[in-house]
Amino acid sequence: MQFYLPALILPAIIILIVLIILVRCIKIVPQAHAFVIERLGAYNTTWGTGLHLKVPFIDRISRKVSLKEQVVDFPPQPVITRDNVTMQIDTVVYFEITDPKLYSYGVENPLAAIENLTATTLRNIIGDLELDSTLTSRDTINDKIRIILDEATDAWGIKVIRVELKNILPPREIQEAMEKQMKAERERRARILDAEGEKRSQILVAEGMKESAILKADAVKEQKIREASGEAEAILAVQKANADAIKMLNEAMPSDGVIALKSLEAFAKAADGKATKIIIPSDIQNMAGYVTSLKELWDNKPE
Repeated sequence: MQFYLPALILPAIIILIVLIILVRCIKIVPQAHAFVIERLGAYNTTWGTGLHLKVPFIDRISRKVSLKEQVVDFPPQPVITRDNVTMQIDTVVYFEITDPKLYSYGVENPLAAIENLTATTLRNIIGDLELDSTLTSRDTINDKIRIILDEATDAWGIKVIRVELKNILPPREIQEAMEKQMKAERERRARILDAEGEKRSQILVAEGMKESAILKADAVKEQKIREASGEAEAILAVQKANADAIKMLNEAMPSDGVIALKSLEAFAKAADGKATKIIIPSDIQNMAGYVTSLKELWDNKPE
């Protein structure tokens, strides 16, 4: 029995080794990943998401590639503008791998290649711009860099999705000058706003005074119109009363004695001492003479 035990252990060990090798050859590619497979040192295939089995000792996984969108933040790069201002600009590149084979065999170090290409492209673009244009043309610079990088990285199986200038740092003295300029601009805008507010206030005050004067003038005008209307109505009432009186007198057909008596009453009112000149009608003079004659006859009559 002791002689048959080693003979049974050896096949068991061999079977165990074979099982381990088979298990290790079973590979699962996760979502959004790809495995580049080489067979005997040469590219064989690319595994996508799922379960795969490689040939032992012949196939090997050359590179595991992530197909997700990736972000690389490159350190600041010194660039010189057209007006000879040196600035520090750092960029952020968003890219994704579209072809794992080209990504694995197209370039030795893809990220270093992208960084160097980004730096040279940035220097070329900024070199054609002045400082003010550089600070105000970020979107244009981003688009130009993205187009150039996307064309250059096609051969590496990389698609550049977006490029952003993260920071633009001009020299300290230029930053101080820009801050002074911005402060002066803010003060100028504040003075303009104050002047416009004062102007608006004066306009509102003037409009208020104008409206007040118009309302006062309308009130005085309305008062005078009402007074004139009242006086006119009073005159019309007096004239109407006189006309009615004359009409009544004409309808009554008064005698000469009544007319004379009324004339005497009018004469008495005219001679109340206020008038300096009195014109006496001839009828009243004749009547006065008649009254005087009667008075003399009365005085001379016998007793």
